[in-house]
Amino acid sequence: MADVAKLAGVSRQTVSRVVNGQACVVEATRKKVLDAMDELGFYPSFAGRSLRGGHYGCIGLCMFDITRAGNVATVDGLTSAARACGYAVTLTEFDMSHPVRLKDAARKLAELPVDGMVFNTNRAIEDFEEFEPIAGLPTIIISVRPHAACTTIDSDQKGCSHLAVDYLMRHGHRAIRHIAGPRSSIAAAERAAGWRDALIAAGVDVVEPLVGDWTADSGYELGAKLAQDKDMTALYAGNDQMALGAIVALRDHGIRVPEDVSVVGVDDSLQGTVPHNRLTTIRFDMRERGKRTFDCFFAELLGEREVKHILLPGELVERSTVACVS
Repeated sequence: MADVAKLAGVSRQTVSRVVNGQACVVEATRKKVLDAMDELGFYPSFAGRSLRGGHYGCIGLCMFDITRAGNVATVDGLTSAARACGYAVTLTEFDMSHPVRLKDAARKLAELPVDGMVFNTNRAIEDFEEFEPIAGLPTIIISVRPHAACTTIDSDQKGCSHLAVDYLMRHGHRAIRHIAGPRSSIAAAERAAGWRDALIAAGVDVVEPLVGDWTADSGYELGAKLAQDKDMTALYAGNDQMALGAIVALRDHGIRVPEDVSVVGVDDSLQGTVPHNRLTTIRFDMRERGKRTFDCFFAELLGEREVKHILLPGELVERSTVACVS
């Protein structure tokens, strides 16, 4: 820092202010310091900054399968919120070669330069109930289940199914079938439970759902089976990809959508990728989920200790795959 200060013709205190992003430096002076840093190859030290300020300016994120559309949007929201607060994100994935335990993942994250951690737990976690966060490291869990010691936040998976079923019932449908996501998915289980609860509350018979794997191909395969169900008037699929596959299968079997069978999906993931997307669906703002997750972490970092359970509601997106029962 002394070399940078000498080359830029400023004090070491001014260099420190520039390095730490403080606003009390005029732009011309800031540029001189940054140019000197570039010329000398000087970069601020994580370790040094932590010793001075007590924080690394980084949050650890551990999750399953980052390639899923919802996970990508969540990461985008979290990183943008972190960036606005001068924070970076260190991303790791759960080790699926062994039973997943939060205690093990927390220990590995704690070895990295992070000020806290977020776990995205959309699959079964062996020690979810008994997990205790590491003292001094704010820990947020993305989960539909509340936790005794950690704030949890997620999309309202059961609530989205109630939205879909209620909407179909307002159009006169009662024989509403369901294609669920894989049994390993907590979101799939919650969506199926919400669908079942909504039907039971309305006094409607429940036909056991078929189970897919989130892909359009599995939706097509199960849609072909459902094409033999002569009583079905509506189909609620656990995500948009399976809904799209089922629609193609129904039409291949001479069943019109929505004239003969109405279809509703979840997550609004086809918009922008499928041309002339006409699927009625439930949209979750996954980017907002990521942003709110970081906000919860930052509040704890600043001293808030209240444990919360936050469920973010979905939004019905009406298009043209639902019609009234004729």
